[in-house]
Amino acid sequence: MQLKLTDFAARQGLALPSDAAERLLSYAQLVWQKKGFLNLTSADSLEEILVRHVCDGLAAAACLAQRATGKESFSVADMGAGAGYIGLSIAIALPQAHVSLVESLEKRCSFLNWAVLKLGLKNVSVRQMRLGQTPLPPFDFVTERAMGQLNDILPLIAPCVAPGGLFAAYQSRPDQAEAALLLRSGLKALPAQAYRLPGEQKERYLALFTRADAE
Repeated sequence: MQLKLTDFAARQGLALPSDAAERLLSYAQLVWQKKGFLNLTSADSLEEILVRHVCDGLAAAACLAQRATGKESFSVADMGAGAGYIGLSIAIALPQAHVSLVESLEKRCSFLNWAVLKLGLKNVSVRQMRLGQTPLPPFDFVTERAMGQLNDILPLIAPCVAPGGLFAAYQSRPDQAEAALLLRSGLKALPAQAYRLPGEQKERYLALFTRADAE
């Protein structure tokens, strides 16, 4: 299973740290251990967690790594973090990233804090809050998966994207947000990034946006 992770990352142009695949597997095992109690996943196996969710996180990590070339460190916010599939995968794959997991549910935040401790991650913080109710500082990169329709969440997330920063939203199709909404939000659409999870033929997409005043 670790080889499947490293192979997928390599296809995305991402070279994982030497201990990353083992850590990602350990993380998936933590999710599997607590999945019934916390309703963390509908996956039927540990391998499904790795393929459907952790590899999704690695797709975002590869995208961020390409745009952070030359940076010694950068900040990332994973909005609606849930079980941490995206944010924790990024934190493990990119040790130079300082990742904030933003989640509103107390039980999930408890799991996230426990997982961070068990995995020995020093570059992750958990923020229990509902997006839009408490101001957040701007981040170099912001990710989102399964929070809702793109047009609904853009106004909430746009203020969290730093000048020159990037917002990456998971999409099943290469849809774009409404032009008027982008203008009001101060964001500019970039070409979507396509990828395929292991064993799948259909393409998935990361819809990408940057601040309109940052070329």
